[in-house]
Amino acid sequence: MRKGTRKHGRVTATRKVTESFTMVEMFERFMWFKNSEGLAPRTVEEYEIHFQWLCDYFGKDLSREEMTTEAFLGWVDFMVHEKQLKPNTVNIRIRTMRAFLRYCFMENLIDEPIHERFKPVKVAEEQIEALSVAEIKSLLNSFEESTFAGYRDKVMTMVLLDTMVRISELLAMKRSNVDFKAGTIKLEAMNTKTRKAREVPLSTKTMKLLKEYMDESADFGEDLLFLTYDGREMLSNTWRTRLHEVAELSGVKKAVRPHILRHTGALLYITNGGDPFSLQKILGHTDMSMTRKYVNMTNLDVKRQHNSFSPLRHVFR
Repeated sequence: MRKGTRKHGRVTATRKVTESFTMVEMFERFMWFKNSEGLAPRTVEEYEIHFQWLCDYFGKDLSREEMTTEAFLGWVDFMVHEKQLKPNTVNIRIRTMRAFLRYCFMENLIDEPIHERFKPVKVAEEQIEALSVAEIKSLLNSFEESTFAGYRDKVMTMVLLDTMVRISELLAMKRSNVDFKAGTIKLEAMNTKTRKAREVPLSTKTMKLLKEYMDESADFGEDLLFLTYDGREMLSNTWRTRLHEVAELSGVKKAVRPHILRHTGALLYITNGGDPFSLQKILGHTDMSMTRKYVNMTNLDVKRQHNSFSPLRHVFR
Protein backbone atom coordinates (compact mmCIF):
# COMPACT_ATOMS: atom_id res chain seq x y z
CA MET A 1 0.00 0.00 0.00
CA ARG A 2 1.43 3.38 -1.02
CA LYS A 3 2.02 6.27 1.37
CA GLY A 4 -1.21 8.20 2.02
CA THR A 5 -3.51 5.34 0.90
CA ARG A 6 -6.70 5.08 2.94
CA LYS A 7 -6.93 2.02 5.16
CA HIS A 8 -9.90 1.27 7.42
CA GLY A 9 -11.13 4.83 6.98
CA ARG A 10 -7.84 6.46 8.04
CA VAL A 11 -4.91 7.88 6.14
CA THR A 12 -1.59 6.19 6.89
CA ALA A 13 1.59 8.20 6.62
CA THR A 14 5.22 7.51 7.24
CA ARG A 15 7.87 9.97 8.38
CA LYS A 16 11.42 9.63 7.24
CA VAL A 17 14.29 11.37 9.01
CA THR A 18 16.41 12.71 6.19
CA GLU A 19 19.59 13.38 8.18
CA SER A 20 20.76 12.69 11.71
CA PHE A 21 21.85 15.80 13.58
CA THR A 22 22.59 16.36 17.26
CA MET A 23 20.34 18.69 19.26
CA VAL A 24 22.89 21.53 19.06
CA GLU A 25 23.15 21.14 15.29
CA MET A 26 19.36 21.16 15.02
CA PHE A 27 19.23 24.35 17.07
CA GLU A 28 21.79 26.00 14.80
CA ARG A 29 19.57 25.21 11.80
CA PHE A 30 16.52 26.46 13.71
CA MET A 31 18.22 29.78 14.55
CA TRP A 32 19.26 30.23 10.93
CA PHE A 33 15.62 29.80 9.99
CA LYS A 34 14.38 32.20 12.71
CA ASN A 35 16.96 34.83 11.76
CA SER A 36 15.72 34.63 8.17
CA GLU A 37 12.31 35.71 9.52
CA GLY A 38 13.85 38.94 10.76
CA LEU A 39 13.38 38.38 14.49
CA ALA A 40 14.19 41.22 16.87
CA PRO A 41 17.68 40.90 18.47
CA ARG A 42 16.06 40.54 21.90
CA THR A 43 13.97 37.57 20.73
CA VAL A 44 17.02 35.89 19.20
CA GLU A 45 18.88 36.38 22.47
CA GLU A 46 16.00 34.79 24.43
CA TYR A 47 16.03 31.69 22.21
CA GLU A 48 19.78 31.28 22.73
CA ILE A 49 19.63 31.83 26.50
CA HIS A 50 16.77 29.38 26.99
CA PHE A 51 18.52 26.76 24.84
CA GLN A 52 21.68 27.15 26.91
CA TRP A 53 19.68 26.54 30.10
CA LEU A 54 18.26 23.40 28.48
CA CYS A 55 21.77 22.21 27.57
CA ASP A 56 22.96 22.94 31.12
CA TYR A 57 20.20 20.68 32.45
CA PHE A 58 21.10 17.77 30.16
CA GLY A 59 24.81 18.33 30.70
CA LYS A 60 25.64 17.26 27.16
CA ASP A 61 24.57 17.46 23.55
CA LEU A 62 21.74 15.00 22.78
CA SER A 63 21.52 12.68 19.83
CA ARG A 64 18.26 12.48 17.86
CA GLU A 65 17.39 9.24 19.64
CA GLU A 66 17.89 10.87 23.05
CA MET A 67 15.50 13.71 22.22
CA THR A 68 12.35 12.17 23.69
CA THR A 69 9.18 13.53 25.27
CA GLU A 70 10.25 12.06 28.62
CA ALA A 71 13.57 13.92 28.49
CA PHE A 72 11.88 17.29 28.00
CA LEU A 73 9.16 16.62 30.55
CA GLY A 74 11.99 15.87 32.97
CA TRP A 75 13.36 19.35 32.32
CA VAL A 76 9.96 20.85 33.16
CA ASP A 77 9.80 18.84 36.39
CA PHE A 78 13.32 20.04 37.26
CA MET A 79 12.39 23.72 36.73
CA VAL A 80 9.13 23.46 38.68
CA HIS A 81 10.13 21.24 41.63
CA GLU A 82 13.90 21.43 42.03
CA LYS A 83 14.62 24.98 40.85
CA GLN A 84 11.17 26.12 42.06
CA LEU A 85 10.91 28.70 39.31
CA LYS A 86 7.74 30.73 38.97
CA PRO A 87 5.21 29.22 36.53
CA ASN A 88 5.42 32.24 34.22
CA THR A 89 9.21 31.89 34.05
CA VAL A 90 8.90 28.16 33.30
CA ASN A 91 6.35 28.84 30.57
CA ILE A 92 8.52 31.42 28.81
CA ARG A 93 11.27 28.81 28.55
CA ILE A 94 8.85 26.09 27.47
CA ARG A 95 7.33 28.23 24.70
CA THR A 96 10.66 29.06 23.08
CA MET A 97 11.81 25.43 23.20
CA ARG A 98 8.45 24.18 21.90
CA ALA A 99 8.95 26.38 18.84
CA PHE A 100 12.35 24.73 18.38
CA LEU A 101 10.92 21.21 18.76
CA ARG A 102 8.02 21.96 16.43
CA TYR A 103 10.53 23.08 13.79
CA CYS A 104 12.58 19.90 14.30
CA PHE A 105 9.52 17.70 13.81
CA MET A 106 8.21 19.60 10.78
CA GLU A 107 11.66 19.42 9.16
CA ASN A 108 11.92 15.67 9.83
CA LEU A 109 14.93 16.16 12.08
CA ILE A 110 13.15 14.16 14.80
CA ASP A 111 10.40 11.58 14.37
CA GLU A 112 8.46 12.23 17.59
CA PRO A 113 6.10 15.26 17.95
CA ILE A 114 7.52 16.20 21.34
CA HIS A 115 6.00 19.68 21.18
CA GLU A 116 2.48 18.24 21.37
CA ARG A 117 2.98 16.97 24.94
CA PHE A 118 5.66 19.45 26.04
CA LYS A 119 3.16 22.14 27.05
CA PRO A 120 3.12 25.16 29.40
CA VAL A 121 2.26 24.51 33.04
CA LYS A 122 -0.96 25.84 34.52
CA VAL A 123 -0.72 29.31 36.03
CA ALA A 124 -3.05 30.76 38.63
CA GLU A 125 -4.77 33.98 37.59
CA GLU A 126 -2.43 36.75 38.68
CA GLN A 127 -3.53 40.08 40.07
CA ILE A 128 -1.95 42.79 37.98
CA GLU A 129 -0.05 45.22 40.17
CA ALA A 130 -0.24 48.93 39.47
CA LEU A 131 0.59 52.22 41.15
CA SER A 132 -1.99 54.49 42.72
CA VAL A 133 -2.28 58.14 41.68
CA ALA A 134 -0.58 59.17 44.95
CA GLU A 135 2.31 56.75 44.28
CA ILE A 136 2.72 58.09 40.74
CA LYS A 137 2.98 61.64 42.08
CA SER A 138 5.51 60.60 44.73
CA LEU A 139 7.61 58.85 42.11
CA LEU A 140 7.58 61.77 39.65
CA ASN A 141 8.47 64.24 42.41
CA SER A 142 11.54 62.19 43.37
CA PHE A 143 13.54 62.60 40.17
CA GLU A 144 16.53 64.93 40.44
CA GLU A 145 15.63 67.32 37.63
CA SER A 146 18.72 69.50 38.12
CA THR A 147 20.80 66.78 36.40
CA PHE A 148 20.47 65.60 32.81
CA ALA A 149 20.07 61.96 33.89
CA GLY A 150 17.41 62.80 36.46
CA TYR A 151 15.41 64.94 34.05
CA ARG A 152 15.75 62.33 31.29
CA ASP A 153 14.51 59.61 33.68
CA LYS A 154 11.45 61.68 34.56
CA VAL A 155 10.67 62.27 30.88
CA MET A 156 11.09 58.55 30.18
CA THR A 157 8.71 57.68 33.02
CA MET A 158 6.14 60.18 31.75
CA VAL A 159 6.39 58.84 28.20
CA LEU A 160 6.13 55.24 29.42
CA LEU A 161 3.05 55.98 31.55
CA ASP A 162 1.43 58.03 28.80
CA THR A 163 2.09 55.74 25.84
CA MET A 164 2.03 52.45 27.81
CA VAL A 165 4.86 51.03 25.67
CA ARG A 166 7.21 48.20 26.64
CA ILE A 167 10.69 49.09 27.92
CA SER A 168 12.28 47.72 24.72
CA GLU A 169 9.98 49.95 22.65
CA LEU A 170 10.74 52.97 24.83
CA LEU A 171 14.51 52.60 24.45
CA ALA A 172 14.22 52.07 20.68
CA MET A 173 12.25 55.30 20.10
CA LYS A 174 13.77 57.71 17.58
CA ARG A 175 13.70 61.49 17.48
CA SER A 176 12.70 61.36 13.81
CA ASN A 177 9.56 59.40 14.71
CA VAL A 178 8.23 61.97 17.18
CA ASP A 179 5.43 64.00 15.60
CA PHE A 180 4.52 66.94 17.83
CA LYS A 181 1.93 68.19 15.35
CA ALA A 182 0.02 64.90 15.46
CA GLY A 183 0.94 64.26 19.11
CA THR A 184 2.26 60.77 18.42
CA ILE A 185 5.41 58.66 18.35
CA LYS A 186 5.79 56.01 15.65
CA LEU A 187 7.17 52.66 16.79
CA GLU A 188 8.94 50.89 13.95
CA ALA A 189 7.98 47.27 13.27
CA MET A 190 11.48 45.90 13.94
CA ASN A 191 11.34 47.29 17.49
CA THR A 192 7.91 46.01 18.58
CA LYS A 193 7.10 42.64 20.12
CA THR A 194 4.50 41.83 17.46
CA ARG A 195 6.76 43.03 14.61
CA LYS A 196 4.04 45.46 13.53
CA ALA A 197 4.52 49.22 13.40
CA ARG A 198 2.12 51.35 15.42
CA GLU A 199 1.69 54.92 16.60
CA VAL A 200 1.22 55.78 20.26
CA PRO A 201 -0.38 59.05 21.41
CA LEU A 202 1.08 61.65 23.76
CA SER A 203 -0.73 64.02 26.12
CA THR A 204 -0.05 67.76 25.98
CA LYS A 205 1.93 67.75 29.26
CA THR A 206 4.17 64.88 28.14
CA MET A 207 4.76 66.54 24.77
CA LYS A 208 5.92 69.73 26.52
CA LEU A 209 8.42 67.82 28.68
CA LEU A 210 9.59 65.74 25.72
CA LYS A 211 10.14 68.84 23.56
CA GLU A 212 12.31 70.40 26.28
CA TYR A 213 14.30 67.17 26.63
CA MET A 214 14.81 66.88 22.87
CA ASP A 215 16.05 70.47 22.66
CA GLU A 216 18.51 69.81 25.48
CA SER A 217 19.82 66.56 23.98
CA ALA A 218 20.00 67.76 20.36
CA ASP A 219 23.77 68.34 20.54
CA PHE A 220 24.38 64.59 20.80
CA GLY A 221 23.57 64.33 17.10
CA GLU A 222 21.95 60.90 17.57
CA ASP A 223 18.55 59.78 16.29
CA LEU A 224 17.87 57.56 19.31
CA LEU A 225 15.56 59.48 21.62
CA PHE A 226 16.81 58.49 25.05
CA LEU A 227 20.56 58.48 25.66
CA THR A 228 23.05 58.41 28.53
CA TYR A 229 24.53 61.67 29.81
CA ASP A 230 27.44 61.23 27.35
CA GLY A 231 25.27 60.41 24.34
CA ARG A 232 25.39 56.61 24.33
CA GLU A 233 22.53 54.12 23.94
CA MET A 234 20.56 53.42 27.12
CA LEU A 235 20.58 49.81 28.37
CA SER A 236 17.35 48.36 29.76
CA ASN A 237 18.97 46.91 32.90
CA THR A 238 20.64 50.25 33.66
CA TRP A 239 17.34 52.08 33.50
CA ARG A 240 15.53 49.43 35.53
CA THR A 241 18.12 49.94 38.27
CA ARG A 242 17.76 53.72 38.14
CA LEU A 243 13.96 53.46 38.31
CA HIS A 244 14.20 51.14 41.32
CA GLU A 245 16.54 53.55 43.13
CA VAL A 246 14.22 56.53 42.56
CA ALA A 247 11.23 54.46 43.70
CA GLU A 248 13.02 53.70 46.98
CA LEU A 249 13.69 57.41 47.52
CA SER A 250 10.04 58.19 46.80
CA GLY A 251 8.82 55.88 49.56
CA VAL A 252 6.76 53.74 47.19
CA LYS A 253 6.77 50.25 48.69
CA LYS A 254 5.86 48.36 45.53
CA ALA A 255 8.55 46.96 43.23
CA VAL A 256 8.55 49.67 40.57
CA ARG A 257 9.59 48.16 37.25
CA PRO A 258 8.97 49.46 33.72
CA HIS A 259 6.14 46.96 33.19
CA ILE A 260 4.26 48.15 36.29
CA LEU A 261 4.18 51.60 34.68
CA ARG A 262 2.66 50.04 31.55
CA HIS A 263 0.01 48.29 33.68
CA THR A 264 -0.65 51.53 35.59
CA GLY A 265 -1.15 53.53 32.41
CA ALA A 266 -3.54 50.92 31.01
CA LEU A 267 -5.64 50.78 34.18
CA LEU A 268 -5.90 54.55 34.43
CA TYR A 269 -6.84 54.74 30.75
CA ILE A 270 -9.82 52.43 31.34
CA THR A 271 -10.75 54.09 34.66
CA ASN A 272 -10.75 57.52 33.02
CA GLY A 273 -13.26 56.36 30.41
CA GLY A 274 -11.04 55.00 27.64
CA ASP A 275 -12.50 52.11 25.64
CA PRO A 276 -10.76 48.70 25.57
CA PHE A 277 -10.54 48.58 21.77
CA SER A 278 -8.44 51.72 21.47
CA LEU A 279 -6.39 50.55 24.48
CA GLN A 280 -5.66 47.26 22.72
CA LYS A 281 -4.37 49.20 19.72
CA ILE A 282 -2.18 51.48 21.85
CA LEU A 283 -0.71 48.56 23.80
CA GLY A 284 0.01 46.60 20.64
CA HIS A 285 -1.86 43.49 21.79
CA THR A 286 -2.84 41.00 19.09
CA ASP A 287 -6.01 39.96 20.96
CA MET A 288 -8.27 41.18 23.76
CA SER A 289 -7.23 38.66 26.45
CA MET A 290 -4.74 40.92 28.26
CA THR A 291 -6.80 44.07 27.69
CA ARG A 292 -9.79 42.26 29.23
CA LYS A 293 -7.81 41.82 32.46
CA TYR A 294 -7.47 45.58 32.81
CA VAL A 295 -11.20 45.99 32.28
CA ASN A 296 -11.98 43.32 34.91
CA MET A 297 -9.74 45.09 37.43
CA THR A 298 -11.86 48.23 37.19
CA ASN A 299 -15.14 46.55 38.12
CA LEU A 300 -15.38 48.71 41.26
CA ASP A 301 -16.00 51.61 38.92
CA VAL A 302 -18.94 49.94 37.15
CA LYS A 303 -21.62 51.79 39.17
CA ARG A 304 -20.18 55.21 38.31
CA GLN A 305 -19.85 54.22 34.66
CA HIS A 306 -23.43 52.93 34.60
CA ASN A 307 -24.75 56.18 36.01
CA SER A 308 -23.02 58.05 33.19
CA PHE A 309 -23.78 55.67 30.33
CA SER A 310 -27.02 53.92 31.33
CA PRO A 311 -29.12 53.06 28.25
CA LEU A 312 -32.12 54.76 29.87
CA ARG A 313 -30.31 58.04 30.52
CA HIS A 314 -30.97 59.25 26.98
CA VAL A 315 -34.52 57.93 27.03
CA PHE A 316 -35.67 60.00 30.04
CA ARG A 317 -33.37 63.00 29.99
